[in-house]
Amino acid sequence: MTALRLTYLALAIWGAIHPMYWFVSHMANNPGGLGGLIDAWYVNDSTTGLTWDLTIAAIALTVWIVAECVQRRTWVNLVAIPATFCIGVSCGLPLFLFLRSRPA
Repeated sequence: MTALRLTYLALAIWGAIHPMYWFVSHMANNPGGLGGLIDAWYVNDSTTGLTWDLTIAAIALTVWIVAECVQRRTWVNLVAIPATFCIGVSCGLPLFLFLRSRPA
């Protein structure tokens, strides 16, 4: 495995663990569970802007993933879409790059 692929894999793992730590910590320390977490994303203009920024990035990444999978017929790469929306762009993007860069 190349150094670049290892970097993508490390970033995908970090992008899954680090944000999830903060999400779980927030839900454990505040009432409302997932609903309370989502409410916190819109608590002020700064967090609302960041939420929309990441949402638009996730949609753009999804369009790219689908277009590449249809063109190259690499259906396994579609796994990056649920990773993007269930974990975040910080996991989905490097995961897609990791999967996309594997040797043919």
